[in-house]
Amino acid sequence: MSNSEKADLAGVAEAARQTPGRGLPPVHLWNPAHCGEIDIVIRADGVWMHEGSPIGRPEMVRLFSTILRQDPDGLHLVTPVEKLRIRAEDLPFRAVAVRRDGDDLIFTTDVGDEARAGADHMIVVETENGEPRPRIHMRGDLWARIARPVFYELVEMADIIDDRLCVRSGGQIFPLGPEGAGVE
Repeated sequence: MSNSEKADLAGVAEAARQTPGRGLPPVHLWNPAHCGEIDIVIRADGVWMHEGSPIGRPEMVRLFSTILRQDPDGLHLVTPVEKLRIRAEDLPFRAVAVRRDGDDLIFTTDVGDEARAGADHMIVVETENGEPRPRIHMRGDLWARIARPVFYELVEMADIIDDRLCVRSGGQIFPLGPEGAGVE
């Protein structure tokens, strides 16, 4: 990833952190009837699309992200009276920044959510075609794909524990790859 792409992700993270009104509604308590689908797709690069066009207002994307819920039948926007299915090409969020707070790692997503990695916010690294596919749990059954530059930062912070490259946070140890990864 180029330096300009890294700078773009850093800018997204900073803008998201400054988003006002970051409280989350209790969507897990709402059980409205399913009303159908809405033509909203969250692309793998984090861009929210409506009817084929990017949603240009970050405030609207933030609002939608706060009423997002993963149910067994798919990803939905949920209000007390409506439940509309949407789609995501990958995970609904991207972790675009990580910072240390003492011994903990705090991730920031492209919509301004933060998660302190630990027992409630696990870091999972799976591989696909030999490539790492890191993610962090955000809330409910919603996850954020850890952006490549952020994963590289994790690798730089990592230690070798039990023959694995790992990071620690929230009293937990998170392997960043398979056994023997990072061991010469």
